Amino acid sequence: MASRRALQIGGATVGAGAVYYLYSAGGNPSVAEKKLEHDVSAAGARLQGQDMSTKEAQKKAEVVAKEAGATLDRTVDTVRGEVRQADRVITAKMHEAGSKLDQLKDDGSKKLDSAYKDTSKELQQTADTFDKTVNQKTAEAKSGISSWLGFGGK
Repeated sequence: MASRRALQIGGATVGAGAVYYLYSAGGNPSVAEKKLEHDVSAAGARLQGQDMSTKEAQKKAEVVAKEAGATLDRTVDTVRGEVRQADRVITAKMHEAGSKLDQLKDDGSKKLDSAYKDTSKELQQTADTFDKTVNQKTAEAKSGISSWLGFGGK
């Protein structure tokens, strides 16, 4: 009796399914049959873990491609921004280095001029001292020689 009951429930289910497919197909049996085949293959794919249709897979691939493109665009924009920032920093550092070089050049030139002037002044003083000493010693020697020869006025 249990098997007879199962057959009755199974038959009723098949009948209800046939009515559903005929109704959804608008009473056209060939359209209902194609819809039934599609649903059976989709159910089989779901049982095997392949529950996406080709259109669904294409749509998902398009979404993934758009997301990947957007991510790539954001990454490129980020890298461009970082390159621009690095360029600004490098340019600023180059200007700073140029300014420091000019300042060092000016400082070195001033120190060189100062050392030149100091050395020239010392050399002039030494030359003047030497001239005075030579003139004094020459005068003394002249006076001594004149006195030896009797030209002196003593």
